Amino acid sequence: MAWSSRGKAQLGGLLLSLLGWVCSCVTTILPQWKTLSLELNEMETWIMGLWEVCVNQEEVATVCKAFESFLSLPRELQASRILMVTSHGLGLLGLLLSGFGAECFQFHGTKWVFKMQLCLLGGTLEASASAATLFPVSWVAYATIQDFWDDSVPEIVPRWEFGDALYLGWAAGIFLALGGLLLIFSSCLGKEDVPSPRMAVPTAPPSCAPAGESDSSFYLMPRPRSLVI
Repeated sequence: MAWSSRGKAQLGGLLLSLLGWVCSCVTTILPQWKTLSLELNEMETWIMGLWEVCVNQEEVATVCKAFESFLSLPRELQASRILMVTSHGLGLLGLLLSGFGAECFQFHGTKWVFKMQLCLLGGTLEASASAATLFPVSWVAYATIQDFWDDSVPEIVPRWEFGDALYLGWAAGIFLALGGLLLIFSSCLGKEDVPSPRMAVPTAPPSCAPAGESDSSFYLMPRPRSLVI
C-alpha cells in the first residue's frame, strides 16, 4: 500500500509520541533526579527521585528508602509527582485517539472528517503531555540551581546537582512535542486518494458487438468517410 504524505506524518508523529511517552514513564520511575557527592567520602553518592532517596556505595549495594509522607516533600517534588502522572495519562490517551484516527487504521463506516478530528485531538493531548513533562523537570532543575548557588549555605556543605533523569525528562518532553505537532500538522493536510492494489479493478475493453447483442450503453460509431470530388 502506497503511503500518502498525511499517512507518513501520522506515522512519524505516533512513533515520536510513543518514544516520548516511554521516556517520560522511565523518568518518573528513576531516582536520579538529583545527585549529591560527598567530598569526605567519594565512594558514597546520594541520589533523590520523586518517590525515594538512595545511597549508592561502590563496595556495598545501593540502599533506598521511600518518602514517608507526600506533604513533607519540597513543593517542586510534590508538583512533579502530580504533573508527571498527568502527563502519562494524557500521552496514553493521545496515542489511542491518534492511532484510531490514523490513515493506516481502517474501520468500516468511519468518516474521513471524524478520523481527522481524532488525530487533531490526539496531537493536542500529546502537546499537553509534553508541557506536563517539561514543566516539572525544569522546575526541579531551577530549584537545584537556586540551592547550589545559595550564599547562605556554607561552602563546606555538599550541594545537590542535576541527575540523569532530568536530561531524560527533557528529551521525553521534546519527543512528545514533536510527535504532537506532527499529528496536528497531518490533520491539516487535505485528503489524498491513494490507489490501493487490493482495490484496483481492471477496466474491461469496450465491446465491438452490435447494439442489439450488447447490454452496455457504449456503442462504436462508424467513422465518417471523407468525400472526394
